[in-house]
Amino acid sequence: MSRLSFTLAIVLGLAVAGCDSGAPEKAQESSTSPMPTGEIDVSEAGAAMPEFRLEDTEGNVLKRSALNTPTLLNLWATWCAPCVKEMPLLDALADEYDGRLKVLTVSQDMQGAKAVAPFFAKGGYANLEPWLDPANDLGFAIGGGVMPTTVLYDARGTEVWRVQGEYDWSSEEARAAIDEAIGT
Repeated sequence: MSRLSFTLAIVLGLAVAGCDSGAPEKAQESSTSPMPTGEIDVSEAGAAMPEFRLEDTEGNVLKRSALNTPTLLNLWATWCAPCVKEMPLLDALADEYDGRLKVLTVSQDMQGAKAVAPFFAKGGYANLEPWLDPANDLGFAIGGGVMPTTVLYDARGTEVWRVQGEYDWSSEEARAAIDEAIGT
């Protein structure tokens, strides 16, 4: 029996050793999604805003064609801590830029209105509307797979810049970047 145990130990040891052919010198880059930087990124500038059909928690519909003003489109979810942290800042931004910039928050929650309606009720957001993207079509069209992802589009629906990850929307940097983009 001890000879069998010894043989099994040797075979198992060789099998495990064969799995590790040495670690690569450099870690491989992930091609799934970029790391969120929380910084303004112009690498996608010039891209057209994708077509979309969103619904609010009451069933009202918003289509891409209805937007004709600069739009700050924010993809978020109730379970995303940085997203939740940004919501009051985006609400204040929507108030400050009322009439000059549409702040469009689009939930990526799979539970839709069931999750978003109570979140908005609790948060008391006066200037944001609870738009839903139940199939995450807009999230896939914009790309990145990072939340929050916020994209600024000009009045023609052309991307100016984006931020992936948490961002301080109350900062002077944010105001300056928005003012420059929308010409105020």
